[in-house]
Amino acid sequence: MNKLKLSDLLLFLAGSFALMGIITAEVFYPSGYTTFNSEISDLSATKPPNSLIYQPSASIFSITMLVSGLMTLAAALDQHRYFKKLLFSIPLGLFGLSLVGIGFFSGDKVPDHGIFSLLAFISGGVSVIMSFKIVSAPFKFVGIVLDSITLITWLAVVVAPNIIVPFIGMGGTERWVVYPVVLWITGLGGYLMNTTTTKNLVINNREKNEYRY
Repeated sequence: MNKLKLSDLLLFLAGSFALMGIITAEVFYPSGYTTFNSEISDLSATKPPNSLIYQPSASIFSITMLVSGLMTLAAALDQHRYFKKLLFSIPLGLFGLSLVGIGFFSGDKVPDHGIFSLLAFISGGVSVIMSFKIVSAPFKFVGIVLDSITLITWLAVVVAPNIIVPFIGMGGTERWVVYPVVLWITGLGGYLMNTTTTKNLVINNREKNEYRY
């Protein structure tokens, strides 16, 4: 058992880098960008027609998504060597892939950007749910709370947008969908970096004979 698995550090860095990268891109965006009205992806390019692209915000955002996505993909592959839980590894890998896609396809690239954004919302939420296969309480319940926030907010936008959007804007609503997953990725990395915790989780998985799924 390594004292520090690569996947643990990569997950922590991926979440931290994503959050700080978005904040940094917002800092350099010209006046007019607000977390109330502006979507996160507007940092790379606003939706067509008449898409607007501002530098260096666009480059910062795209690089942030690419790097965070690649780190998440690598983490998904590395952690699977220890836990062998496909029901967790696959959605986590898809979440990393979706971030890479968002980094490659800015907001003006239709429909590519929208497809990868939707994939990020879905795979990120599923990853949080499926993490119960490798984590224990109380962190397991933290994941449930964060995923509930993401799911409820997303459903509110789809079913009844007038309930939530007028109060926190489309930009705020999107952040309530995305940020819980980003916080969970960061927290999961920190949780697994505890070597005692990780060792116990792997041992418990072996004892329960759940290694194949």
